[in-house]
Amino acid sequence: MPTKGLTLAELNEHFADEDDCREFLAELRWPDGIRCPKCDSASVSTLKKRNQYDCNKCRHRFSVRAGTIFNDSKLQLRTWFLAVYIMVQSKKGVSANQLMRMLGVTYKTAWYLCHRIRKAMENSDQEPLRGVVELDETYVGPKGRRADGTAFSHKAVVIAAVQRGGEMRARVIPNRRAKPVRKFIAENIHDDAEAIYTDEAPVYTGIGDHNTRHETVRHKRQYDKDLIARREWVRGDVHTNTVEGVHSILKRSIIGTFHHLSVKHLPAYVDEIEWRHNNRNNEYLFRDTMLELIKADPLEYKKLIA
Repeated sequence: MPTKGLTLAELNEHFADEDDCREFLAELRWPDGIRCPKCDSASVSTLKKRNQYDCNKCRHRFSVRAGTIFNDSKLQLRTWFLAVYIMVQSKKGVSANQLMRMLGVTYKTAWYLCHRIRKAMENSDQEPLRGVVELDETYVGPKGRRADGTAFSHKAVVIAAVQRGGEMRARVIPNRRAKPVRKFIAENIHDDAEAIYTDEAPVYTGIGDHNTRHETVRHKRQYDKDLIARREWVRGDVHTNTVEGVHSILKRSIIGTFHHLSVKHLPAYVDEIEWRHNNRNNEYLFRDTMLELIKADPLEYKKLIA
């Protein structure tokens, strides 16, 4: 079933009913033919009236949903397909309220559905970034200062790195100090990276080495001899504009789409934005997201809200 460059009209045409959806999931899950999830036997009979399969070896009965994130859901697969498509095609995300209106489900169902799809977008088995990498952090949280006068202690810190022409990595870190920042760099930027470009924040001092250049751009106002305030945004090819664009999408998503979200769930929203960025040129984005959903572990509602 074609999924390259899928439009919404084509989605509705290809997956017009539950049988089409089950057939597509079966092709994704068992590309070489249906196998029993219990004994791995390829000798399987189809029980069409029950929408199940029967293993001829161990007599285990199972459906295409069994053992996947879809198994504990009473929603139709077509509803899942529509939700996945809307989420991956919305650059700044889609709120649970909007999904509730579009799919005709309750808010609780829409919210839970969104988080299960985000679960499939989690960061896993990612290669460190190479080449020229831009690195920057930002604060996410309510405006204003705390009662004690501090400006940022009540905000969450999101750090991101973007490889020029390549992928990005983004994480929520506990603070903007050297230890979590250096840990993020070690885990997500290859030791042989050509260069790392940052702003002039002291926390980045010394991150370069003999084979990785570290260059900075000066964002804070500095005054020359004529007392003219100057800022530096670009110096040759040295800038952090790409990674700042990533932070801008995150903040615009929160302000314009999600409106309110908790620090507890912030990593899931960051993963969603990272997934879309890293697959921005992927013509099979819907198919690949469905593959991740098949492989994802079930996410219980009581665990999600705990």
